[in-house]
Amino acid sequence: MKDDIKEILFSEEEIQRRVKELGAQITAEYAGKAPLLIGVLKGCYVFLADIARCIDLECEIRFITASSYGLSSITSGDVRIGMDFDFEISGRDVIIIEDILDSGVTLTALKSFIEKRSPASIKICTMLDKPERRQAPMTADYTGFMCPNEFVVGYGLDYAERYRNLPFVASLKPEIYS
Repeated sequence: MKDDIKEILFSEEEIQRRVKELGAQITAEYAGKAPLLIGVLKGCYVFLADIARCIDLECEIRFITASSYGLSSITSGDVRIGMDFDFEISGRDVIIIEDILDSGVTLTALKSFIEKRSPASIKICTMLDKPERRQAPMTADYTGFMCPNEFVVGYGLDYAERYRNLPFVASLKPEIYS
């Protein structure tokens, strides 16, 4: 698996340091509130677990599936939201937790989906932001790292359901996904 890696972009130590900073920022901004963290499966699971432990507030954690990639390395443009909410969202402070803000297509559709349920507020927290690939106007409120225009894996991010368990974020050799 590590032979498929081109370069480590963000080490395990860098990631943990940044996640703690993001958790402290969210804790300060939501003081006295109990935000609802909605993780976008599958890629968010590592980031969500880590950041939730760094948020020193009562919060609820829920999940949703949304994807426009499937097993491809580029967006299809067709967003599939895999489940509806089985919990109340109206009047709540929502933070969408995402692994990577890439094309913006998936997060734009997901944010619209959630906004229709009348939350008190909605913010986006992404581990990685890759603005060079943006196809839809979307910005995150909380960003771990700005990511170069490389195909990245690790720390929950995958290619064809592989590499999620790497403790760092790395670029994948082009011959692996081409």
